[in-house]
Amino acid sequence: MAQQRVLTGITTTGTPHLGNYVGAIRPAIASSADPGVDSFLFLADYHALIKSQDPEQVRQSSREIAATWLALGLDTDKAVFYRQSDIPEITELTWILSCNAAKGLMNRAHAYKAAVQANEEAGEDPDFGITMGLFSYPVLMAADILMFNAEKIPVGKDQIQHVEMARDIAQRFNHNFADVFTLPEAVVDDSVAVLQGLDGRKMSKSYNNTIPLFLAEKQLRKAINKIRTNLLEPGEPKDPDDSTVFQVWAAFADESETARMRQAFAEGIAWGEAKKQLFELINAELAEARDSYNRLLDDPGHIESVLKQGAEKARALSVPLMQKVREAVGISSMA
Repeated sequence: MAQQRVLTGITTTGTPHLGNYVGAIRPAIASSADPGVDSFLFLADYHALIKSQDPEQVRQSSREIAATWLALGLDTDKAVFYRQSDIPEITELTWILSCNAAKGLMNRAHAYKAAVQANEEAGEDPDFGITMGLFSYPVLMAADILMFNAEKIPVGKDQIQHVEMARDIAQRFNHNFADVFTLPEAVVDDSVAVLQGLDGRKMSKSYNNTIPLFLAEKQLRKAINKIRTNLLEPGEPKDPDDSTVFQVWAAFADESETARMRQAFAEGIAWGEAKKQLFELINAELAEARDSYNRLLDDPGHIESVLKQGAEKARALSVPLMQKVREAVGISSMA
């Protein structure tokens, strides 16, 4: 059976949290173990520069995210795990695609439109504070995807546009020059949980409502105790479908444990007891990986070595593909 190439990028602008784990990391690692999947996973550190002008934050986030994937069991013999900035062909391809991408397409990018709208609502110039990085990042994202002719791109519903833009850019290039790029397809897995944060909204760094993935036990317990609940007393039935505690529980528990907790809510379990059990459930799943994560952070040389090996495997594909691109656009050797 032919393998299907799947690509996932992780922007290096923060510390991984439980929402990242449930929504992206855990399913991607599970997918990478499938013999029918050819997984490409990368640290999107060029993308990070759009959001952060703090060099140490980008460096630290890169270490933490790489350590997270390795600690959680990513098999780098099976998956290609690399750092975006270690692939110089990415930036070259970005420029070539920029010369072929329509500006109007960039105007429709969600992030750019949201920034313009925020400026207009604040009475500012529409482009106040907007960098060319923010405006043109869909082209960089297209280069990430098209460089390795990825067929499937796992995304959330709010990210489908990124893949559609990459597909549009690929079609335009293939039509204008040569049939070089595979047309990517967005894959939205509705079974993957979108985890709620401490305040009940989607867990996100933007909302400052996250629970970092590898908190020490004491800090993890404290964080879980901060999950917002209502004022229902012990013994009063509680609605599991309106509870962040239950929603997070369901993302970590199996079917029988989920059913048990649902019954406990109906019987009026105390919020303190529900949070205690939630802590024990999450801690049991993450304790071993947390130890590995801390060991990896103490050995950055090993992380660097793994990423360099991944870059070598990635460049075995990116170098010949860029040669095809150069020949297609007319900047190849004259000899």
